[in-house]
Amino acid sequence: MKGIKIFSPATVANLACGFDVIGLALEIPGDEIFLYKSNNPGIRINKIIHGTSFSLPSDPKKNVVFVALQSFLKKYQQQKFDKERRIGFEIELIKNIHPGSGIGSSAASAAGVVFGANILLGKPFNTMQLIRFAMEGERLASGTAHADNVAPAIMGGVTLVRSYKPLDITKLHTPNELWVSIIHPQIEIKTSDAREILKQKILMTDAIRQWGNIGALVAGLYQEDYELISRSLEDVIVEPIRAMLIPAFYELKIRCKEIGALGGGISGSGPSVFMLSKGNHTAKAVTKIMNCVYSSLKVDYKTYTSPINKQGVKWSEIF
Repeated sequence: MKGIKIFSPATVANLACGFDVIGLALEIPGDEIFLYKSNNPGIRINKIIHGTSFSLPSDPKKNVVFVALQSFLKKYQQQKFDKERRIGFEIELIKNIHPGSGIGSSAASAAGVVFGANILLGKPFNTMQLIRFAMEGERLASGTAHADNVAPAIMGGVTLVRSYKPLDITKLHTPNELWVSIIHPQIEIKTSDAREILKQKILMTDAIRQWGNIGALVAGLYQEDYELISRSLEDVIVEPIRAMLIPAFYELKIRCKEIGALGGGISGSGPSVFMLSKGNHTAKAVTKIMNCVYSSLKVDYKTYTSPINKQGVKWSEIF
């Protein structure tokens, strides 16, 4: 049996104005995955270690790592002769990202397992194919095979989904001094439920404003123009609807910007809230303010301060 240890990062999706198209990878937190290649066909999840405040489905077919890896294995077997089809995988998952947190819990598991399998089998698939496999895990988790979490998890940095049909994803420039502060209120918001409350039609004036912000955000990243990035972190379509689900959301945004945050918004479908800052010092101060705001609320929470992970999924050893 041959195995690999994988670190798969949390991610921030939407990045305010970039609903379903822009995301970034974090250095912390992240899932740890031990993946073993086996001569016994099939996929087996041998162990899941998770937090005391949540549990994962015991049925493998309801687990994103199984579904993503099954998609990978099916395609792999289609390309091989019969004598090479007797291959399987065994998985041990240390789940450090809380499901339903809005920081890419399902994406981290799905991206990590297909990335690891690809290395163990000699890299038969390219990056875009790996993203497609991981998106099947997202389909199970949220009902939609979106890529704005799995793309940065696999590619690293900040990514842009130009198109889903055909799938076309590009990695954007990441300014070196861009840091992220995250607060995760310990309340549950299912991605599928958060999608159901969105409007199916939007005003043309709102669409134009959103397009302008997306274009300016991309320009700001490449120019390392932090003021332009700050002005672009505005969501006039999704945030006004989802903000009501998150305690003290607007107070968080106001107080964080008062001490130097560039701006931010809802991470994914929530309940986590992210803020971008220039530099580690400011990011830590922003995280401290997040703690101050929530310390007066009767809501448990976790906070993280992280640089942007430019590499994405990482493997540390093969054994």
